[in-house]
Amino acid sequence: MRSEQLARQLGTRLAPLYTIHGDEAFLAQEAAQTIRDAARSAGHTEREVLTVEAGFSWSRLALLGNSFSLFADKKLIELRIPTGKPGVEGGKAIEAYCADLPPDTVTLVQCPKLDRTAQNAKWFQALATHGEVVEAKSIDRTALPGWMRERFAAQQQTLAPDALDFLADRVEGNLFAAHQEILKLGLLYPKGDITLAMLTQTIADVARYDVFQLGEALLGGDAKRFCRMLDGLKAEGEAPHLVLWAMSEEIRALYRIGQGRARGTPMPQLFKENRIWGNKQRLVDGALSRVRGSTLRDALGHAARIDRLVKGIGDGDAWDELQMLGLTLIGRSR
Repeated sequence: MRSEQLARQLGTRLAPLYTIHGDEAFLAQEAAQTIRDAARSAGHTEREVLTVEAGFSWSRLALLGNSFSLFADKKLIELRIPTGKPGVEGGKAIEAYCADLPPDTVTLVQCPKLDRTAQNAKWFQALATHGEVVEAKSIDRTALPGWMRERFAAQQQTLAPDALDFLADRVEGNLFAAHQEILKLGLLYPKGDITLAMLTQTIADVARYDVFQLGEALLGGDAKRFCRMLDGLKAEGEAPHLVLWAMSEEIRALYRIGQGRARGTPMPQLFKENRIWGNKQRLVDGALSRVRGSTLRDALGHAARIDRLVKGIGDGDAWDELQMLGLTLIGRSR
């Protein structure tokens, strides 16, 4: 299930086993706390935490599961696997534990984002078969207003679309900050509508960006967002050569896909060959219709000149040139 579905599941029943994994730290932490609260409310007042690190003994998991407490009838056992790789011994221990879950115990397993190979492993399949799996997926920019709308609705407040977009621009990539801003608005304003004017008086710009999000803005043709993200990366002290690398990768992939499509190669094959996944796939068609092959070739030459600037060769500001490169690809003048 997605993390936002967890509360509904817990309202039905408290499962004996939960596994949380995903790349959004805030949602993973929130889901874990929601499970802890539900377990405590159900009488699981004793809590044991196991963290898999160097020297960890997997026999501790079985011992905890088989031990009886003198102070509480029900327990919560948390198993944290920071690497997401329990190893051969750990995998077998997890499988054995799942096959004979201890009574009067809720077990919470926490992992980072797991790839398809890890999810197909026997130990993870055992967790999925005998319990509930919660995936804490990241919230991209397009889904962020809807995510915030639900949070505001829970505190009986509503925001107009322009106000939601304004807020999303300032908390993008930082769900911890988004959560804090939503709670703050719940304290500052009464139930009901919150206008854009009210937001501008109280909201701080706490967006965090990375070079991979910049590629999505570039492919999507969103000049305003691209410039805002580029300014944010510069302010955060990101190295310009990393930004250039990310932009160059998008340009090369777009050029190769355009050439392949012209030859009649199926798009799924081109996406796979150029490692274009998820949300980016739907942006490629629009980018190819907006940018000609000659523009992409010129852009690669421009990127080479920026690379020399980053290395101290030539005159000019690398960040200004990066902005010019991006706006050229988007189809806007500076």
